[in-house]
Amino acid sequence: MKTNAEGETLIKDFEKLRLKAYLCPAGVPTISYGCTRYTDGSPVRLGDTITKEEAEKLFNVILGRFEKGMSRYIKIELNENQFSALVSFAFNVGVGNFKNSTLLRKINSGDLEGASKEFERWIYSNGKKLRGLIRRREAEKELFLT
Repeated sequence: MKTNAEGETLIKDFEKLRLKAYLCPAGVPTISYGCTRYTDGSPVRLGDTITKEEAEKLFNVILGRFEKGMSRYIKIELNENQFSALVSFAFNVGVGNFKNSTLLRKINSGDLEGASKEFERWIYSNGKKLRGLIRRREAEKELFLT
């Protein structure tokens, strides 16, 4: 399954395009639209810069990897909006955190309503509640429920 236009827009709106590496709220060097690694697997380093074209290409490759990763763990059929919301979620928190989450357990058990309520639990970075994460989770939940 692929992320739809609404899902891509959601990710890009929250991640914002950055052509120079910066530290995200979790303290990880990040570039492009929230990418922490390059296509070869090497980590982003502070001081790195890329062009807009390179940023778009990097985003598309990394997004494809997240889509494959998500498809590996989701065991039930979802609609495009549900899948796209989950890719956005995992793009932000990581596939490893997603695969061990109550959110995934509820999805795979068929409890989609219960799963939708799990988004609001993921609003902290380094123990701090972040307004940006609250808004992102609300948007992901809304997309998931449509």
